[in-house]
Amino acid sequence: MKMWSGRFRQPLDPDFERWQRSFPFDQRLLAHELESSRAYARALGKTGSLSADEVASILFGLDQIAERTAASPSFLRDEDAEDVHHFVEKELVVLIGDTGFKLHNGRSRNEQIAVDLRLYVRASIDQLRMSLTDLCQILVSRAEQAGEAAMPAYTHLQRAEPVLVAHWLLAYVEMFFRDAERLADCRVRVNLCPLGAGAVAGSTLPLDRESIAMELGFDGPTANSIDTTSDREFALEYVNALSMLALHLSRWAEEMILYSTQEFGFIQLPEVFSTGSSAMPQKKNPDLLELVRGKTGRIAGSATALTITIKSLPLAYNKDLQETQEPLFDASETTLALLPLVAEWVKTAGLNYDLMQKAAKSGFLNAFAAATYLAGKGVPFRLAHEQVGQAVQYCIDKGCELHELPIETLRQFSPAFDPDVYSFLTLKSVLALHDVTGGTAPLRVKAAIAQAKQRISSMRGAVHAHA
Repeated sequence: MKMWSGRFRQPLDPDFERWQRSFPFDQRLLAHELESSRAYARALGKTGSLSADEVASILFGLDQIAERTAASPSFLRDEDAEDVHHFVEKELVVLIGDTGFKLHNGRSRNEQIAVDLRLYVRASIDQLRMSLTDLCQILVSRAEQAGEAAMPAYTHLQRAEPVLVAHWLLAYVEMFFRDAERLADCRVRVNLCPLGAGAVAGSTLPLDRESIAMELGFDGPTANSIDTTSDREFALEYVNALSMLALHLSRWAEEMILYSTQEFGFIQLPEVFSTGSSAMPQKKNPDLLELVRGKTGRIAGSATALTITIKSLPLAYNKDLQETQEPLFDASETTLALLPLVAEWVKTAGLNYDLMQKAAKSGFLNAFAAATYLAGKGVPFRLAHEQVGQAVQYCIDKGCELHELPIETLRQFSPAFDPDVYSFLTLKSVLALHDVTGGTAPLRVKAAIAQAKQRISSMRGAVHAHA
C-alpha cells in the first residue's frame, strides 16, 4: 500500500512508478531514518499519541530492521518501496502489525527526508574533518622529517626563491585547515532538527521539538516549518565546501605529477599507487594523482547540479528536491573515498632531497637576496633590482651563478657590493633572510610546525567531541 494512495482510483503507470522511485539511492539513509524514527516514536509516547507498549513495539521493530539489514544486504532489495521512509513503514508493519502505521502520526515525509539528509551531512562532515586531520598530521610529519632540506619555490612555474621543503608541505596543510574550518562552519547550520515541521505548516501534535532535537544531537529545532521542508541550502553549502576541498586536492595532485616527472625528479611515485603502460614497459604512471585531479570536475559538477535544481523552486516542498540527493551523495562519497588514499600516498611517496637541494642552489634563486643586500647598503631597491638583473644576464652569457662572480665583476654592476656579499648569497643565508611570521626561515618554519601540531590536536578533539 502506498503512503498516499487513498484519494487515487488508478494505480501508477508501471514505467513511471519505477522511474520515480528514490529507494535505489536513498536507502543509504536507512540508519538515519531509523535513528530519527526512534526519537520520533519516543516523542509520540510523551504526547500520549502512542502507549508505552506501542512505543516499545515500534522501537523493537526498528531495531529488527537494522539487524536484518546488517545480516543480509539483500533485505534491501525491495521493488515496491518508493523510498526509504516507505520501506521502513512497510517492514515495520510486517514485523509488528498495524501499530507500525502509527509511527507516521503527525509526521510527513517532507520532514523525514529533511532530517535524514541533515543527519547524513553532519556525519559526513565529522568523518571528513577526521580524514583531513589525519592528512594534515601526515603532511606535518613529512615536514618535520624534511628538516632544513631546501627546494625551489616557483612563480609562473619558473624558479623564484629557495624555500624549505617543510615550508612547501605546510602550504598544503594551510589549505586543508581552511577546508576543515569551512566544513565546521557548515556543520553549525546543518545541525538543526526538522522533526515537528510537518508537511509545511508544523505538526498537529504537541511535540517537544527541543527534546527531539537534543536526543538526536542537534543544537535545536529549525525555526520555520515552511523553510524547513523546502531547504536544501545546507546540502548546497556542504557540496560547495567539498568543491573547494577538491580544488585543493587537484592543485596538490597536479604539483605532485609535475614534480614526479623526469624533468623535475623531486618526487618518487609510490608503486602501490601507480600503474604501468600496456605498450611501454618503462612507464610508471601517476594514476592516483590523475584520478584525484579528475574527480574535481565531478564534485564541482554536483555543486552545479544542486544549484540549478534549487534555483527556481517555490516554497515549500517540491518533488524536484529528490534530484538533490544523488549529487549530494556522489560528491560526499567521492570525497570521503579520496582523502584516505591521498593520506597514504603522502605517507609513502619518496622525496629526492638531494636533487631538490641542488635545484635550490642554482638558477639565480639568490638574486632577490642580492638586491636586498644592495638595498641594505643604501641603494634604492628599484635600482638594486636593475643592477642585479644586469648581473644575472651577464652570468647567463658566461654560464655561471651570481655567487661565482669575482667581487671586481660584481662591482661593475654596483659599487656597493663588498666581499661580505658572498656570505649573504649562500642557501642558508637566503633562507634565513625570510625571517617573518609565515616565512621560510628555519626558525619560523619550526614554529609553524609546532603551531600546526596544536591546531591538529584541537581539530581532532573537536571532532571527537561530536562523536
